[in-house]
Amino acid sequence: MVFWRRKKNQKEQEAEVQDDKLLHPDNAPAIEPSTDYNSEISDDQKQSLKQTEEDVIEELDTAPTPIHTPLDDVKEAEDLSDHTNEGGWLSRLSEGLKKSSQKFTDVLTKRKLDDEALEELEDALIMADLGPKTAAKIIAEFSATRFGKEVDEQEIKQALSDSIENILTPVAKPLYTNIDAKPNVIIMTGVNGAGKTTTIGKMTAQFQSQGKKVMLAAADTFRAAAVDQLKVWGDRNKCEVVTGDVGADPASVAYAAMEKAVADNVDVLLIDTAGRLHNKTNLMEELQKIIRVVQKKDETAPHSCLLVLDATTGQNAVAQVETFKELVNVSGLVVTKLDGSAKGGVVVALADQFGLPIHAVGVGEGINDLQPFTAESYARSLVGLE
Repeated sequence: MVFWRRKKNQKEQEAEVQDDKLLHPDNAPAIEPSTDYNSEISDDQKQSLKQTEEDVIEELDTAPTPIHTPLDDVKEAEDLSDHTNEGGWLSRLSEGLKKSSQKFTDVLTKRKLDDEALEELEDALIMADLGPKTAAKIIAEFSATRFGKEVDEQEIKQALSDSIENILTPVAKPLYTNIDAKPNVIIMTGVNGAGKTTTIGKMTAQFQSQGKKVMLAAADTFRAAAVDQLKVWGDRNKCEVVTGDVGADPASVAYAAMEKAVADNVDVLLIDTAGRLHNKTNLMEELQKIIRVVQKKDETAPHSCLLVLDATTGQNAVAQVETFKELVNVSGLVVTKLDGSAKGGVVVALADQFGLPIHAVGVGEGINDLQPFTAESYARSLVGLE
């Protein structure tokens, strides 16, 4: 048995030797090329090896085209179509407030405004973030004038729009600059993330379109990102931005900006500030110190102190107004991020509870997406009236 195995192994070995002779005959060149060669090539040879994508395409009979899916084709057609008569600011406001107006539409069917219907309507108003107090006020007016009447959806929307417009009209005031003050100092306040810096950039562009010379001051010195963002807006609007080192005293930046604004005959100075509400005491001291130092150059400054609010925070915006009113003398509001917010009713709640001027609202990131606040257009958009 052992002998047979040994013979078999011997035959296999002989076969392998024979195969190897056939594959690698005597005097055959080595399989791996020699690395002993001159790697230098001429400039002409180098140039011939440089073939660009354009050269390759020119040599082809048919130029290659990108692969497009049907979805890509539809998107391209949409991008190339004429959009000149669509997408205005008011239409974007209406589109942005659709989520809020849908809450009313869901309960508005042709029916009598009895107790049950009024209760559902009040719930819809609260869900749109008008708040219980403001919602009850509107429903009380409905009860007095329309209770028991059969009305359709359009009539209810119109009546709602009228009631909301009556609340908003007293606070819909444009931001006027003091023509006697130069520079006109505007301090921008608000929690981090509310859109404060972006609002400053948009306001800068609007002031410049009025022929005013604008300067920015980056007094939120503890957030390097805030300073960098303000610089970007400064570059975009081609206006000077006064900055300090990260962690520097915000008041020192404000004072340096005030001095430079006076020397450079600037019309409007916009001062960006911090919004760290987790330590209200420090923030109050910081804001009040900024006010004191600018008053050293102009005792009437600041001429406006605006609070920027994010509409997507809903009723939390009400709490922010209450807090910042304790910190500084808030003179007016700017409400941002109304594009797609389901909490558009908070603007009505702010107007009803505080009576502070609402100067502008924002519906997007574009430089023209911050517009003066108008009561009628906002009320109609909020309830879904075209």
